[in-house]
Amino acid sequence: MDGTLSLVLLLLFLWCLCSRRMERFELTAPAAFVLLGLLLGEGTGVLDLALPHETVKTLAEITLVWVLFTDAARLSFRALRPELGLYVRLLAVGLPLCVGLGALVAAVLLPGVSGWSALYVGAALAPTDAALGATMMVNPVVPAKIRRIINVESGLNDGIATPLVVLALAGVAAAEHHAGPDATGHAVVELAVGAAYGAVLGLAAGRLLRTTLRNGWAAEDFAGAGVLALSLLGYTSALAIGGNGFIAAFVAGLAFGTTHGAPPRVLLYVEQSGALLSVLVWLVFGAVLLPDVFAHMTWQAVVYAVLSLTVIRMLPVALCLAGSGLDARTVGFIGWFGPRGLASIIFGLLAVEELTPEGARPVLPVIACTVLLSVLAHGLTSAPLANRYGAKAKDLAPTGTPPQDLPVRGMAAGGLHHWRRGGGPSAS
Repeated sequence: MDGTLSLVLLLLFLWCLCSRRMERFELTAPAAFVLLGLLLGEGTGVLDLALPHETVKTLAEITLVWVLFTDAARLSFRALRPELGLYVRLLAVGLPLCVGLGALVAAVLLPGVSGWSALYVGAALAPTDAALGATMMVNPVVPAKIRRIINVESGLNDGIATPLVVLALAGVAAAEHHAGPDATGHAVVELAVGAAYGAVLGLAAGRLLRTTLRNGWAAEDFAGAGVLALSLLGYTSALAIGGNGFIAAFVAGLAFGTTHGAPPRVLLYVEQSGALLSVLVWLVFGAVLLPDVFAHMTWQAVVYAVLSLTVIRMLPVALCLAGSGLDARTVGFIGWFGPRGLASIIFGLLAVEELTPEGARPVLPVIACTVLLSVLAHGLTSAPLANRYGAKAKDLAPTGTPPQDLPVRGMAAGGLHHWRRGGGPSAS
Protein backbone atom coordinates (compact mmCIF):
# COMPACT_ATOMS: atom_id res chain seq x y z
CA MET A 1 0.00 0.00 0.00
CA ASP A 2 2.89 2.38 0.79
CA GLY A 3 4.29 1.77 -2.69
CA THR A 4 0.94 2.54 -4.33
CA LEU A 5 0.54 5.74 -2.32
CA SER A 6 4.08 6.83 -3.20
CA LEU A 7 3.41 6.22 -6.90
CA VAL A 8 0.20 8.25 -6.81
CA LEU A 9 1.96 11.14 -5.06
CA LEU A 10 4.80 10.97 -7.59
CA LEU A 11 2.31 11.14 -10.47
CA LEU A 12 0.69 14.21 -8.93
CA PHE A 13 4.03 15.95 -8.54
CA LEU A 14 5.18 15.08 -12.06
CA TRP A 15 1.94 16.44 -13.50
CA CYS A 16 2.53 19.64 -11.53
CA LEU A 17 5.91 19.98 -13.24
CA CYS A 18 4.66 19.54 -16.81
CA SER A 19 0.99 20.59 -16.78
CA ARG A 20 1.51 23.81 -18.71
CA ARG A 21 3.69 22.05 -21.26
CA MET A 22 0.88 19.55 -21.84
CA GLU A 23 -1.34 22.39 -23.06
CA ARG A 24 0.39 22.16 -26.43
CA PHE A 25 -0.77 18.57 -26.79
CA GLU A 26 -4.36 19.33 -25.66
CA LEU A 27 -3.85 16.96 -22.72
CA THR A 28 -5.85 17.89 -19.64
CA ALA A 29 -5.39 16.34 -16.21
CA PRO A 30 -8.64 14.31 -16.43
CA ALA A 31 -7.51 12.72 -19.69
CA ALA A 32 -3.97 12.18 -18.42
CA PHE A 33 -4.98 10.51 -15.16
CA VAL A 34 -7.63 8.34 -16.78
CA LEU A 35 -5.00 7.09 -19.22
CA LEU A 36 -2.45 6.64 -16.41
CA GLY A 37 -5.00 4.69 -14.40
CA LEU A 38 -5.71 2.37 -17.33
CA LEU A 39 -2.05 1.94 -18.22
CA LEU A 40 -0.61 1.48 -14.73
CA GLY A 41 -3.63 -0.33 -13.31
CA GLU A 42 -5.23 -2.91 -15.56
CA GLY A 43 -2.65 -2.54 -18.30
CA THR A 44 0.55 -3.33 -16.37
CA GLY A 45 -0.53 -4.04 -12.80
CA VAL A 46 1.98 -1.48 -11.48
CA LEU A 47 -0.73 0.55 -9.74
CA ASP A 48 -2.83 -1.45 -7.29
CA LEU A 49 -5.90 0.61 -6.43
CA ALA A 50 -8.06 -2.23 -5.16
CA LEU A 51 -9.54 0.08 -2.54
CA PRO A 52 -12.20 -0.99 -0.02
CA HIS A 53 -15.69 0.08 -1.02
CA GLU A 54 -15.93 2.34 2.03
CA THR A 55 -12.78 4.20 0.94
CA VAL A 56 -14.12 4.73 -2.57
CA LYS A 57 -17.44 5.92 -1.16
CA THR A 58 -15.74 8.39 1.18
CA LEU A 59 -13.54 9.73 -1.63
CA ALA A 60 -16.56 10.22 -3.89
CA GLU A 61 -18.68 11.85 -1.19
CA ILE A 62 -16.06 14.33 0.00
CA THR A 63 -15.16 15.29 -3.57
CA LEU A 64 -18.80 15.87 -4.47
CA VAL A 65 -19.34 17.96 -1.32
CA TRP A 66 -16.41 20.23 -2.15
CA VAL A 67 -17.42 20.55 -5.80
CA LEU A 68 -21.03 21.41 -4.93
CA PHE A 69 -20.06 23.89 -2.21
CA THR A 70 -17.37 25.75 -4.15
CA ASP A 71 -19.31 25.85 -7.42
CA ALA A 72 -22.14 27.55 -5.54
CA ALA A 73 -20.09 29.73 -3.19
CA ARG A 74 -17.95 31.35 -5.90
CA LEU A 75 -20.99 32.68 -7.75
CA SER A 76 -21.27 36.44 -8.12
CA PHE A 77 -24.98 37.12 -8.60
CA ARG A 78 -24.20 40.68 -9.67
CA ALA A 79 -22.02 39.34 -12.48
CA LEU A 80 -24.76 36.88 -13.50
CA ARG A 81 -27.34 39.60 -14.04
CA PRO A 82 -26.46 40.55 -17.64
CA GLU A 83 -27.14 37.04 -18.95
CA LEU A 84 -29.63 35.95 -16.30
CA GLY A 85 -32.29 35.09 -18.87
CA LEU A 86 -29.91 32.74 -20.69
CA TYR A 87 -28.96 30.97 -17.44
CA VAL A 88 -32.63 30.49 -16.57
CA ARG A 89 -33.27 29.03 -20.02
CA LEU A 90 -30.35 26.58 -19.75
CA LEU A 91 -30.88 25.51 -16.13
CA ALA A 92 -34.65 25.73 -15.66
CA VAL A 93 -35.67 24.54 -19.15
CA GLY A 94 -32.70 22.96 -20.90
CA LEU A 95 -31.50 20.83 -17.99
CA PRO A 96 -34.90 19.20 -17.25
CA LEU A 97 -35.36 18.57 -20.98
CA CYS A 98 -31.94 16.93 -21.09
CA VAL A 99 -32.76 14.72 -18.09
CA GLY A 100 -36.13 13.76 -19.53
CA LEU A 101 -34.80 13.01 -23.02
CA GLY A 102 -31.88 11.08 -21.54
CA ALA A 103 -34.24 9.00 -19.41
CA LEU A 104 -36.54 8.31 -22.36
CA VAL A 105 -33.70 7.17 -24.63
CA ALA A 106 -32.26 5.04 -21.82
CA ALA A 107 -35.60 3.31 -21.27
CA VAL A 108 -35.97 2.58 -24.99
CA LEU A 109 -32.39 1.68 -25.87
CA LEU A 110 -30.70 0.12 -22.83
CA PRO A 111 -31.52 -3.47 -21.81
CA GLY A 112 -32.55 -3.82 -18.19
CA VAL A 113 -33.01 -0.06 -17.73
CA SER A 114 -36.44 1.41 -17.15
CA GLY A 115 -38.35 3.54 -14.66
CA TRP A 116 -36.12 4.81 -11.86
CA SER A 117 -32.99 3.39 -13.47
CA ALA A 118 -33.68 5.35 -16.66
CA LEU A 119 -34.22 8.53 -14.63
CA TYR A 120 -30.93 7.88 -12.85
CA VAL A 121 -29.06 7.59 -16.16
CA GLY A 122 -30.66 10.77 -17.50
CA ALA A 123 -29.94 12.76 -14.34
CA ALA A 124 -26.41 11.41 -13.76
CA LEU A 125 -25.35 12.33 -17.29
CA ALA A 126 -27.05 15.73 -17.45
CA PRO A 127 -24.45 17.81 -15.51
CA THR A 128 -21.62 19.27 -17.57
CA ASP A 129 -17.97 19.83 -16.71
CA ALA A 130 -16.37 22.83 -18.39
CA ALA A 131 -12.91 21.65 -17.31
CA LEU A 132 -12.85 19.02 -20.05
CA GLY A 133 -12.84 21.89 -22.52
CA ALA A 134 -10.26 23.83 -20.51
CA THR A 135 -8.33 25.09 -23.54
CA MET A 136 -11.55 26.57 -24.92
CA MET A 137 -12.40 28.19 -21.60
CA VAL A 138 -9.10 30.12 -21.52
CA ASN A 139 -8.97 30.86 -25.25
CA PRO A 140 -9.27 34.65 -25.74
CA VAL A 141 -10.67 34.30 -29.27
CA VAL A 142 -13.91 32.92 -27.83
CA PRO A 143 -16.10 35.82 -26.64
CA ALA A 144 -16.15 36.21 -22.87
CA LYS A 145 -19.95 36.10 -22.85
CA ILE A 146 -20.00 32.61 -24.36
CA ARG A 147 -17.30 31.28 -22.04
CA ARG A 148 -19.16 32.74 -19.09
CA ILE A 149 -22.45 31.10 -20.13
CA ILE A 150 -20.81 27.68 -20.46
CA ASN A 151 -18.95 28.14 -17.19
CA VAL A 152 -21.96 29.21 -15.12
CA GLU A 153 -24.10 26.39 -16.50
CA SER A 154 -21.37 23.89 -15.62
CA GLY A 155 -21.03 25.32 -12.12
CA LEU A 156 -24.71 24.99 -11.23
CA ASN A 157 -26.20 22.06 -13.10
CA ASP A 158 -24.53 19.39 -10.96
CA GLY A 159 -26.15 20.81 -7.81
CA ILE A 160 -29.53 21.05 -9.54
CA ALA A 161 -29.29 17.49 -10.87
CA THR A 162 -28.24 16.00 -7.52
CA PRO A 163 -31.80 15.78 -6.06
CA LEU A 164 -32.96 13.85 -9.13
CA VAL A 165 -30.02 11.45 -8.81
CA VAL A 166 -30.78 10.93 -5.11
CA LEU A 167 -34.47 10.28 -5.80
CA ALA A 168 -33.70 7.92 -8.67
CA LEU A 169 -31.24 5.89 -6.59
CA ALA A 170 -33.82 5.67 -3.81
CA GLY A 171 -36.40 4.47 -6.32
CA VAL A 172 -34.07 1.82 -7.74
CA ALA A 173 -33.19 0.67 -4.23
CA ALA A 174 -36.88 0.37 -3.34
CA ALA A 175 -37.52 -1.61 -6.52
CA GLU A 176 -34.75 -4.00 -5.50
CA HIS A 177 -36.59 -4.61 -2.20
CA HIS A 178 -33.60 -3.85 -0.04
CA ALA A 179 -34.87 -0.41 0.98
CA GLY A 180 -38.37 0.16 2.27
CA PRO A 181 -41.28 0.90 -0.07
CA ASP A 182 -41.32 4.47 1.28
CA ALA A 183 -37.70 5.04 0.22
CA THR A 184 -38.55 7.73 -2.35
CA GLY A 185 -40.79 9.59 0.11
CA HIS A 186 -38.04 9.45 2.70
CA ALA A 187 -35.57 10.80 0.13
CA VAL A 188 -37.86 13.77 -0.61
CA VAL A 189 -38.00 14.61 3.10
CA GLU A 190 -34.22 14.36 3.37
CA LEU A 191 -33.80 16.71 0.41
CA ALA A 192 -36.17 19.29 1.93
CA VAL A 193 -34.47 19.13 5.33
CA GLY A 194 -31.03 19.39 3.72
CA ALA A 195 -32.00 22.42 1.64
CA ALA A 196 -33.53 24.28 4.59
CA TYR A 197 -30.65 23.46 6.90
CA GLY A 198 -28.04 24.38 4.27
CA ALA A 199 -29.66 27.79 3.72
CA VAL A 200 -29.63 28.59 7.44
CA LEU A 201 -26.07 27.36 7.93
CA GLY A 202 -24.69 29.19 4.88
CA LEU A 203 -26.34 32.49 5.75
CA ALA A 204 -25.27 32.34 9.39
CA ALA A 205 -21.69 31.32 8.56
CA GLY A 206 -21.36 33.96 5.82
CA ARG A 207 -22.53 36.77 8.08
CA LEU A 208 -20.31 35.59 10.92
CA LEU A 209 -17.26 35.52 8.67
CA ARG A 210 -18.04 38.95 7.23
CA THR A 211 -18.43 40.41 10.72
CA THR A 212 -15.30 38.84 12.16
CA LEU A 213 -13.15 39.84 9.18
CA ARG A 214 -14.45 43.40 9.34
CA ASN A 215 -13.74 43.65 13.07
CA GLY A 216 -10.31 42.07 12.80
CA TRP A 217 -11.20 38.97 14.84
CA ALA A 218 -10.58 36.48 12.05
CA ALA A 219 -7.20 36.04 10.37
CA GLU A 220 -7.67 36.03 6.62
CA ASP A 221 -4.84 33.50 6.21
CA PHE A 222 -6.81 30.93 8.22
CA ALA A 223 -10.22 31.74 6.75
CA GLY A 224 -9.71 29.27 3.90
CA ALA A 225 -9.26 26.36 6.29
CA GLY A 226 -12.38 27.48 8.13
CA VAL A 227 -14.43 27.50 4.93
CA LEU A 228 -13.09 24.03 4.10
CA ALA A 229 -14.36 22.84 7.48
CA LEU A 230 -17.68 24.62 6.87
CA SER A 231 -18.30 22.79 3.60
CA LEU A 232 -17.83 19.41 5.29
CA LEU A 233 -19.80 20.55 8.34
CA GLY A 234 -22.78 21.26 6.12
CA TYR A 235 -22.63 17.69 4.85
CA THR A 236 -22.01 15.83 8.12
CA SER A 237 -24.39 17.86 10.30
CA ALA A 238 -27.19 17.61 7.72
CA LEU A 239 -26.84 13.82 7.84
CA ALA A 240 -26.96 13.95 11.64
CA ILE A 241 -30.36 15.69 11.63
CA GLY A 242 -31.84 13.48 8.90
CA GLY A 243 -31.18 15.72 5.90
CA ASN A 244 -29.42 15.13 2.60
CA GLY A 245 -25.81 16.20 2.98
CA PHE A 246 -25.14 16.92 -0.69
CA ILE A 247 -28.05 19.32 -1.05
CA ALA A 248 -27.13 20.93 2.26
CA ALA A 249 -23.59 21.55 0.98
CA PHE A 250 -24.84 23.03 -2.31
CA VAL A 251 -27.43 25.32 -0.73
CA ALA A 252 -25.00 26.31 2.04
CA GLY A 253 -22.52 27.29 -0.67
CA LEU A 254 -25.12 29.45 -2.43
CA ALA A 255 -26.10 31.19 0.82
CA PHE A 256 -22.52 31.57 2.00
CA GLY A 257 -21.42 33.00 -1.34
CA THR A 258 -23.99 35.80 -1.17
CA THR A 259 -23.08 36.93 2.35
CA HIS A 260 -19.47 36.14 3.34
CA GLY A 261 -17.93 39.37 2.02
CA ALA A 262 -14.46 37.76 2.04
CA PRO A 263 -11.83 38.07 -0.72
CA PRO A 264 -12.14 35.43 -3.47
CA ARG A 265 -8.91 33.78 -2.34
CA VAL A 266 -10.71 32.55 0.79
CA LEU A 267 -12.34 29.88 -1.39
CA LEU A 268 -9.04 28.96 -3.02
CA TYR A 269 -8.09 26.59 -0.20
CA VAL A 270 -11.28 24.59 -0.68
CA GLU A 271 -10.84 24.56 -4.47
CA GLN A 272 -7.25 23.35 -4.23
CA SER A 273 -8.26 20.61 -1.80
CA GLY A 274 -11.00 19.62 -4.20
CA ALA A 275 -8.43 19.62 -7.01
CA LEU A 276 -6.40 16.94 -5.24
CA LEU A 277 -9.36 14.66 -4.62
CA SER A 278 -10.74 15.24 -8.12
CA VAL A 279 -7.51 14.03 -9.71
CA LEU A 280 -7.65 10.95 -7.49
CA VAL A 281 -11.22 10.31 -8.64
CA TRP A 282 -10.07 10.40 -12.28
CA LEU A 283 -7.25 8.01 -11.44
CA VAL A 284 -9.65 5.60 -9.70
CA PHE A 285 -12.00 5.91 -12.68
CA GLY A 286 -9.27 4.78 -15.05
CA ALA A 287 -7.69 2.13 -12.84
CA VAL A 288 -10.73 0.58 -11.15
CA LEU A 289 -14.06 1.53 -12.70
CA LEU A 290 -13.26 1.40 -16.42
CA PRO A 291 -11.72 -2.11 -16.52
CA ASP A 292 -14.67 -3.49 -14.58
CA VAL A 293 -17.37 -1.92 -16.75
CA PHE A 294 -15.55 -2.81 -19.98
CA ALA A 295 -16.32 -6.42 -19.15
CA HIS A 296 -20.04 -5.57 -19.28
CA MET A 297 -19.96 -3.06 -22.14
CA THR A 298 -22.65 -3.39 -24.81
CA TRP A 299 -23.21 -1.77 -28.16
CA GLN A 300 -26.28 -0.09 -26.69
CA ALA A 301 -24.09 1.65 -24.09
CA VAL A 302 -21.78 2.96 -26.82
CA VAL A 303 -24.69 4.21 -28.92
CA TYR A 304 -26.23 5.89 -25.89
CA ALA A 305 -22.91 7.59 -25.09
CA VAL A 306 -22.77 9.07 -28.58
CA LEU A 307 -26.39 10.22 -28.35
CA SER A 308 -25.81 11.65 -24.87
CA LEU A 309 -23.04 13.94 -26.11
CA THR A 310 -24.95 14.99 -29.22
CA VAL A 311 -28.74 14.74 -29.54
CA ILE A 312 -29.61 14.37 -25.84
CA ARG A 313 -27.49 17.42 -24.98
CA MET A 314 -27.71 19.60 -28.08
CA LEU A 315 -31.44 19.31 -28.84
CA PRO A 316 -32.57 20.62 -25.41
CA VAL A 317 -30.01 23.43 -25.63
CA ALA A 318 -31.32 24.40 -29.08
CA LEU A 319 -34.93 24.34 -27.86
CA CYS A 320 -34.33 26.34 -24.69
CA LEU A 321 -32.21 28.98 -26.49
CA ALA A 322 -34.68 29.45 -29.37
CA GLY A 323 -35.62 33.12 -29.49
CA SER A 324 -32.76 34.14 -27.18
CA GLY A 325 -31.02 36.25 -29.81
CA LEU A 326 -28.07 33.89 -30.15
CA ASP A 327 -27.31 32.73 -33.68
CA ALA A 328 -27.36 29.07 -34.73
CA ARG A 329 -23.55 28.80 -34.68
CA THR A 330 -23.41 30.00 -31.08
CA VAL A 331 -26.23 27.71 -29.97
CA GLY A 332 -24.44 24.75 -31.57
CA PHE A 333 -21.17 25.75 -29.90
CA ILE A 334 -22.79 25.93 -26.44
CA GLY A 335 -24.61 22.66 -27.11
CA TRP A 336 -21.46 20.79 -28.04
CA PHE A 337 -19.42 22.06 -25.10
CA GLY A 338 -21.40 20.19 -22.49
CA PRO A 339 -18.76 17.63 -21.47
CA ARG A 340 -19.63 14.90 -18.99
CA GLY A 341 -17.03 14.63 -16.29
CA LEU A 342 -16.45 14.67 -12.57
CA ALA A 343 -20.04 14.85 -11.31
CA SER A 344 -21.16 11.96 -13.53
CA ILE A 345 -18.26 9.80 -12.31
CA ILE A 346 -19.09 10.51 -8.68
CA PHE A 347 -22.78 9.74 -9.29
CA GLY A 348 -21.61 6.47 -10.83
CA LEU A 349 -19.47 5.66 -7.77
CA LEU A 350 -22.43 6.43 -5.51
CA ALA A 351 -24.55 3.97 -7.52
CA VAL A 352 -21.95 1.29 -6.86
CA GLU A 353 -22.36 1.87 -3.12
CA GLU A 354 -26.13 2.39 -3.01
CA LEU A 355 -27.29 -0.41 -5.31
CA THR A 356 -26.79 -4.12 -5.55
CA PRO A 357 -24.45 -5.37 -8.31
CA GLU A 358 -27.53 -6.39 -10.29
CA GLY A 359 -28.97 -2.89 -10.00
CA ALA A 360 -25.74 -1.09 -10.84
CA ARG A 361 -24.60 -3.32 -13.70
CA PRO A 362 -27.03 -2.00 -16.39
CA VAL A 363 -26.25 1.68 -15.73
CA LEU A 364 -22.53 1.87 -14.94
CA PRO A 365 -21.23 0.96 -18.42
CA VAL A 366 -23.34 3.75 -19.90
CA ILE A 367 -21.97 6.36 -17.52
CA ALA A 368 -18.37 5.18 -17.85
CA CYS A 369 -18.54 5.02 -21.65
CA THR A 370 -20.12 8.49 -21.92
CA VAL A 371 -17.51 10.09 -19.65
CA LEU A 372 -14.62 8.37 -21.42
CA LEU A 373 -15.92 9.40 -24.84
CA SER A 374 -16.41 12.95 -23.57
CA VAL A 375 -12.86 13.14 -22.22
CA LEU A 376 -11.53 12.17 -25.64
CA ALA A 377 -13.97 14.05 -27.88
CA HIS A 378 -14.07 17.35 -26.00
CA GLY A 379 -10.37 17.27 -25.26
CA LEU A 380 -9.50 16.84 -28.93
CA THR A 381 -12.03 19.35 -30.29
CA SER A 382 -11.65 22.05 -27.65
CA ALA A 383 -8.91 24.10 -29.34
CA PRO A 384 -9.81 23.69 -33.05
CA LEU A 385 -13.53 24.38 -32.57
CA ALA A 386 -12.81 27.32 -30.27
CA ASN A 387 -10.48 28.88 -32.83
CA ARG A 388 -12.91 28.32 -35.69
CA TYR A 389 -15.88 29.66 -33.74
CA GLY A 390 -13.98 32.57 -32.21
CA ALA A 391 -12.78 33.76 -35.59
CA LYS A 392 -16.41 34.21 -36.70
CA ALA A 393 -17.85 35.55 -33.42
CA LYS A 394 -15.68 38.57 -32.63
CA ASP A 395 -18.69 40.85 -32.53
CA LEU A 396 -20.31 39.14 -29.53
CA ALA A 397 -17.94 40.49 -26.86
CA PRO A 398 -14.42 41.86 -26.39
CA THR A 399 -12.29 38.79 -26.97
CA GLY A 400 -9.64 39.74 -24.47
CA THR A 401 -12.06 39.95 -21.54
CA PRO A 402 -12.22 36.75 -19.47
CA PRO A 403 -15.30 35.54 -17.62
CA GLN A 404 -15.54 37.44 -14.34
CA ASP A 405 -18.16 35.58 -12.38
CA LEU A 406 -16.69 32.12 -11.87
CA PRO A 407 -13.33 30.47 -11.90
CA VAL A 408 -13.22 27.74 -14.49
CA ARG A 409 -13.81 24.48 -12.68
CA GLY A 410 -10.65 23.34 -14.44
CA MET A 411 -8.78 23.70 -11.21
CA ALA A 412 -11.06 21.40 -9.27
CA ALA A 413 -11.15 18.96 -12.13
CA GLY A 414 -7.54 19.18 -13.11
CA GLY A 415 -7.58 21.97 -15.65
CA LEU A 416 -4.72 24.29 -16.44
CA HIS A 417 -5.87 27.71 -15.34
CA HIS A 418 -7.79 29.38 -12.56
CA TRP A 419 -9.76 32.56 -13.12
CA ARG A 420 -9.43 35.39 -10.62
CA ARG A 421 -12.77 36.98 -9.81
CA GLY A 422 -12.83 40.22 -11.71
CA GLY A 423 -9.48 39.59 -13.37
CA GLY A 424 -7.70 37.52 -15.97
CA PRO A 425 -6.40 34.01 -15.87
CA SER A 426 -3.68 33.09 -13.49
CA ALA A 427 -1.63 29.97 -13.82
CA SER A 428 -2.44 27.35 -11.32
